[in-house]
Amino acid sequence: MPRPPRPIQPPLFELGGDGRLRGHVALVPDLTASSSLDVARYWYRRYLEQSGHPRNTVDSYSYDLAVFEMLIGPKPIAAIGSRDIALFLDDSQTRSTRKRRLTSVSGLFRFLIEKAQVLEHDPTEAFYPEHIPLKTPRPLFREEQERILAAAEADGPRAHAAIWLMLQLGLSRGEVLQLRAHHIDLSDPAQPVVYVFYENPRHRGRERKLAAGARFTDIYRRLAEEHGPLDYLIPILPQSLNKLVERVAAAAELNRHVTPQDLRDTFAVNRAREGADEAELLRLLGLADDSRNRMSVRRYVKLAEPPLLADPTQPRRG
Repeated sequence: MPRPPRPIQPPLFELGGDGRLRGHVALVPDLTASSSLDVARYWYRRYLEQSGHPRNTVDSYSYDLAVFEMLIGPKPIAAIGSRDIALFLDDSQTRSTRKRRLTSVSGLFRFLIEKAQVLEHDPTEAFYPEHIPLKTPRPLFREEQERILAAAEADGPRAHAAIWLMLQLGLSRGEVLQLRAHHIDLSDPAQPVVYVFYENPRHRGRERKLAAGARFTDIYRRLAEEHGPLDYLIPILPQSLNKLVERVAAAAELNRHVTPQDLRDTFAVNRAREGADEAELLRLLGLADDSRNRMSVRRYVKLAEPPLLADPTQPRRG
């Protein structure tokens, strides 16, 4: 008996003959210059989802645009002007919030002009993002690194694996949380390999293959033994990972606040001390080769340099 044909999922929207977006979902109106901001936000969210943006990015943009609508009130998108944008940005409490809000609202208007083709003027074009200075790296000293690794091992295999991956391989918090069992190659237990993958094609340039060292094989096996068959190695929320690092740092009696980024910074400085240059640090950390990231890795290289001598008769220390 032949199988019935599979149902075809219609597109969420299509371009009409005039280049305007036409709706296909329930009773959502077509997008025009007279559409409300609420309708525009709906279409923009669908566009972001279809374009493969991460869920947290889509949620963040959508939240900002909901706040924008609440502040300026109901009005057609064609009536939104620079004063509305200024009100939205001036309501920000911090520079980082202002920058994120400008990114969210300018993205909406780029979509309305370039993709939906319902507007011609961008009310955000006169506004520029705030410059947010790079945070100063605060790498852990050698003794502190030894203590936090020992405290992580005592805390349990999950904490040990998380701390080790950030401190010894330089994984970011997000990368640790996305690491899965099939990303670990133990074909040669003496030389395990950790693969860092990204589902989003936009971030494929950050993917990398890292030699982990035999110590990680022991850590991974202990984790698997205690927590059973693994899928995600560290199946917790981002804030929970922050708390895990804080808890282990406190157990190690480190007299400072320690974050996942501090562990990653420590890894980078250690590699720079071993001779890694800017290009290699970019590859190890999965960073794009741009001016801001170059500034970041230059800081690591500088921190890895021998200390300056106040007394030239004293020997140098690494």
